Amino acid sequence: MSMATKTDTQSPTLHTADSHDLIRVHGARVNNLHDVSVEIPKRRLTVFTGVSGSGKSSLVFGTIAAESQRLINETYSAFVQGFMPTLARPDVDLLEGLTTAIIVDQERMGSNPRSTVGTATDAHAMLRILFSRLGQPHIGSPNAYSFNVPSVKASGAITVERGAGRTKTEKATFHRLGGMCPRCEGMGSVTDFDRSALYDESLSLDEGALTIPGYSMDGWYGRIYRGCGFFDSAKPIRKYTKRELHDLLYKEPTKIKVDGINLTYEGLIPKIQKSMLSKDVDALQPHIRAFVERAVTFSTCPECNGTRLAQEALSSKIDGRNIADVCAMQISDLADWVRSLDEPSVAPLLTGLQHLLDAFTEIGLGYLSLDRPAGTLSGGEAQRTKMIRHLSSSLTDVTYVFDEPTIGLHPHDIARMNDLLLQLRDKGNTVLVVEHKPEAIAIADHVVDLGPGAGTGGGEVVFEGTVEGLRTSGTLTGRHLDDRASVKPAVRTPSGVLEVRGADTHNLQNVDVDIPLGVLVVLTGVAGSGKSSLIDGSVAGREGVVTVDQGAIRGSRRSNPATYTGLLDPIRKAFAKANGVKPALFSANSEGACPACNGAGVIYTDLGVMATVESTCEECEGKRFQSAVLEFTFGGRSIADVLAMPVTEAEEFFGAGETRIPAAHKILERLADVGLGYLSLGQPLSTLSGGERQRIKLATRMAEKGGVYVLDEPTTGLHLADVEQLLGLLDRLVDSGKSVIVIEHHQAVMAHADWIIDLGPGAGHDGGRIVFEGTPADLVATRSTLTGEHLAAYVGA
Repeated sequence: MSMATKTDTQSPTLHTADSHDLIRVHGARVNNLHDVSVEIPKRRLTVFTGVSGSGKSSLVFGTIAAESQRLINETYSAFVQGFMPTLARPDVDLLEGLTTAIIVDQERMGSNPRSTVGTATDAHAMLRILFSRLGQPHIGSPNAYSFNVPSVKASGAITVERGAGRTKTEKATFHRLGGMCPRCEGMGSVTDFDRSALYDESLSLDEGALTIPGYSMDGWYGRIYRGCGFFDSAKPIRKYTKRELHDLLYKEPTKIKVDGINLTYEGLIPKIQKSMLSKDVDALQPHIRAFVERAVTFSTCPECNGTRLAQEALSSKIDGRNIADVCAMQISDLADWVRSLDEPSVAPLLTGLQHLLDAFTEIGLGYLSLDRPAGTLSGGEAQRTKMIRHLSSSLTDVTYVFDEPTIGLHPHDIARMNDLLLQLRDKGNTVLVVEHKPEAIAIADHVVDLGPGAGTGGGEVVFEGTVEGLRTSGTLTGRHLDDRASVKPAVRTPSGVLEVRGADTHNLQNVDVDIPLGVLVVLTGVAGSGKSSLIDGSVAGREGVVTVDQGAIRGSRRSNPATYTGLLDPIRKAFAKANGVKPALFSANSEGACPACNGAGVIYTDLGVMATVESTCEECEGKRFQSAVLEFTFGGRSIADVLAMPVTEAEEFFGAGETRIPAAHKILERLADVGLGYLSLGQPLSTLSGGERQRIKLATRMAEKGGVYVLDEPTTGLHLADVEQLLGLLDRLVDSGKSVIVIEHHQAVMAHADWIIDLGPGAGHDGGRIVFEGTPADLVATRSTLTGEHLAAYVGA
């Protein structure tokens, strides 16, 4: 017995349970992956690198995380699964060793105008409970402090049972106090309509008086307005009586019968409020957004002063502050205020709230306030807000999946983000990170480099191993890992200035600045220092200014680069002209669609609670068009052949000879300029990576007429090798006589600038001032700011 004990201490045998220390992927073929096989160590930090579009997201999100989520969903009963999104199994031969995956991606937080940082993170719910317990005067439950809960009053008869079948009718009143401001309905702003933008009063409805997008008298609206009987549709609107005008604009939903069909009539203004104003303005289609901006004026609600809350909620205070005052405080200051409250009766609540607010500061978001609308957060801020709930989690052996967590972070903040990722790993979790920044790649325990190129030229593992091994591997990432840009020896001379005076949006402190024109200007500063506030509040919206923000382009399976950029229109017209038929035949979303799959190219078979099966349409073989349409050719190619072409081949095809289409060639040139030459014209937008979507958007917006281009972090999702190409594009824009203003954290872009404007020195109320204006060489020489120190270290000065 003693002998056995001795032997065990000398060579402890590994327990079988401890042998599962790898996530094994064999034969992954999601999107552009070519039978990828890879082994990822568990409880380590693995970084996935490679050019934009090489297949990183397809491997990490589309394969590993997707299968983990699908397997978790399958543990629920069939009844519960019926309410969950059905996930298909990724196209992979074998996946072993998966653990629960928690995805922290770059998706913007919901654009619901009612959602704020406080409501999205539970901080607001905790504050409401706190005020319902400690607020003076006491006004009611936590709902009384919620701007999403309206006050309700009711009175009437109720039946009370008295036993033995006897009942008694009594009068009762019911009152529930909510925190919603009745005037603005909890939105903080009231809307007013410019009637001249809704209709032309000199015309009658029959003559097309309505100027609202989609409101045509040819369709259902015409039948409703002619048949409702509330006004004469042949009479000019200016001759309407007060009653008729009220019915046209404000009438509540009313049931009517037109030509024997039951319909609902509703005034124009409530209809527009429901269909257009209940959504985030930025999420609307461009032509509808233009109408809303023209027709609707938003002003601060006079009753609640923009706080969204009813007077009762505003009257209840703790230490002289109401819940609106507290939510408007910078989170780092709010954490100090919560710390100052000493009330044993709510001690657990105060501890939880303090912990949550400290997590905001720890993750670098202490400059936000809880009343900040969630839709206004940048992609990087939204991602870090989602991280907060995971930092304090006591779960271990979980796989955390991050999509470029350093986006929107100043080099100074990246070290802090690295610490958080390592903290998650050291708790015993597997951390998978898709990343391009060398500073973030440097902390990896294991690196998987995908490539060698993008799109069909990628999808293979070109390197697996340590960061040191990657440096000497000779892959594209390895060669560029230690790239350092040098400061430009000579800078361009400005042709003029764009004056900004007294800028005070968000945290800006009465900023006066002259932005040089005709050169490449880079705005720098830590996250939250006021860069976007300066642009959004004082530069965007001016005449001749084209802004390309970080907003993700939304794309379904039916949209592709050709439809999104407008490239398909001139191509369809050319096909129609060459064959003497209608252009609509050459659209897979219109008359030319394959009847079997309705132009989708695939057929979906719904199997109830099981995953929906997607199979290529047998009739059109995935080409999306009717066979008759494919017989029409242009330059010897069918429309399906053209959509299968990569951008570079199409650029050649439409650039010379009989197949020359100048309008199409110009769009293709711009797509090639932003480095998307490998992309096929018909590839669904839903399969593109974040970096590819960002560049398609850039290529599309470059077509807009304007003298000043403002780009918000254009290096988002770009590989080190792609950044060089972007700098070349920015140079070409400036050399063609444009002015380019870039908000950027990437040191290579800073070093390439003609002029740098650095905001700071900190974030929130510690920022909002100009701390440096000048050339990159001067910034490196003085090292007077955080940006200057990091740029000097980057260029090796």
